[in-house]
Amino acid sequence: MPKPTPPLLDVECPCCQAALRVDPQTGSVVYHKAKEKPKVFEDFSAAVQSYQGEAGRREDAFQKSLAEHKVHKEVLAKKFDELFKKAQENPGEPPPLRDIDMD
Repeated sequence: MPKPTPPLLDVECPCCQAALRVDPQTGSVVYHKAKEKPKVFEDFSAAVQSYQGEAGRREDAFQKSLAEHKVHKEVLAKKFDELFKKAQENPGEPPPLRDIDMD
């Protein structure tokens, strides 16, 4: 007489809320059904309007990044100049240790 197989377990995934059917003997997923995602936009015109509104936000983010990049170059130049002056004032002082020098 064959052993009766235990019933499959219905489980919900805590991460994605997908419906899973698991075989308790093997621990494998026998069936998987992903949770249906709600529509982001009701109609196409709302999606187009949202996309057009995003253009300004993208441009603002780009301009901000560009300004930060320009300032970053100036900051690096100032740091270099300061360290160069320090090295010129104390020529006998050894250069500072780098992380790679400690290996």
